[in-house]
Amino acid sequence: MTTTPTADWLRLDQQICFSLNAASRAFGGVYRVVLKDLGLTYPQYLVMLVLWERGDLPVKKLGEHLRLDSGTLSPLLKRLEAAGLVRRERSARDERSVEVRLTGEGAALRERALEVPRRIAAATGFDVDEIRELRARLDQLTAALDAAALEEMPGQGVQ
Repeated sequence: MTTTPTADWLRLDQQICFSLNAASRAFGGVYRVVLKDLGLTYPQYLVMLVLWERGDLPVKKLGEHLRLDSGTLSPLLKRLEAAGLVRRERSARDERSVEVRLTGEGAALRERALEVPRRIAAATGFDVDEIRELRARLDQLTAALDAAALEEMPGQGVQ
């Protein structure tokens, strides 16, 4: 922003947050179409990705992976459970903890989901290396913003 005149810093087209939000909304539109056949929304798809990768998890750990609080995650899990894709059960080791487990149907859905990343990648118009580079830069951005938020609010943590 140092080469941009100060008067232009408040222009919408100069805001990285707006560009990221617009890209996120555009992704949402593509995911809505691609995930329709699986009967999943994008947030539900993210939950399934973590469970396919990690297996059974406590709700708290699942939320940490997805950067979601329990108030946001609980309704997602209820809908996935109603669809027969996951089960939520109290942990035998800790009654306060709820474990999320894939059902057989939820595990089987993984095979049908294998085409999703290819379709999304094709929609971006980027090649695999460009996607990896963009993801790495976004991960760097996220880490920098998390660190900046911690500096601004010591002891508060990032939600």
